[in-house]
Formats: sequence, C-alpha cells, structure tokens
Amino acid sequence: MVRHIIVWTLKDTFSAEEKVLVKQGIKEGLEGLQGQIPGLLEIHVYTEGLASSTADLMLDSVFADEAAYQGYKKHPAHVAVADGKVRPNVAVRLCMDFEC
Repeated sequence: MVRHIIVWTLKDTFSAEEKVLVKQGIKEGLEGLQGQIPGLLEIHVYTEGLASSTADLMLDSVFADEAAYQGYKKHPAHVAVADGKVRPNVAVRLCMDFEC
C-alpha cells in the first residue's frame, strides 16, 4: 500500500470566513473521490487543527499500490478537484508519500 499525505497552507488573502468555506470545498471535493478512482482505499481531509498547527489542511490517503497512486494523480476527477478547489487557493504544499 502507498500512503499519500499532503499539508497545505491557504493563501493569506482570505478572511477567516472565506478560509472556512475554502477548506470545506477542498474537503468535500477530495473526500468525494472515494469510490470514483480505482485503487483509492481511503481518503480523509482534516481542516480543524489545534492552535499549535502551522498548516490549514491535511490530506491523508491510502492506495492499493504505486500504480493506483499514479493513476489517481492523472484521474480526471482528481485533476478537476485539484485544479478547481485546491491549487487556486493554496500558498504552500508539502507532500510525503511512502509505502505502508
């Protein structure tokens, strides 16, 4: 299995209210991919970190294998969420992928 974890920081141009809406949209979009992409076993987006957090959101996803993960990256449903809800709103992206 492959675990794909991303943490994002949103652009600093958003008000607190806008951040809530943007985070909700990202969470709904990414978690909505469950069942649409072959080999995607789990996908969770966390939006409510503790005050000590230095990121706004975290994606935690698990794939059956490396091939499934590579397929996810190019899958049209994922690309639509990434291009429509994530990339336009994010200032910083950090990623860690590993076999588990």
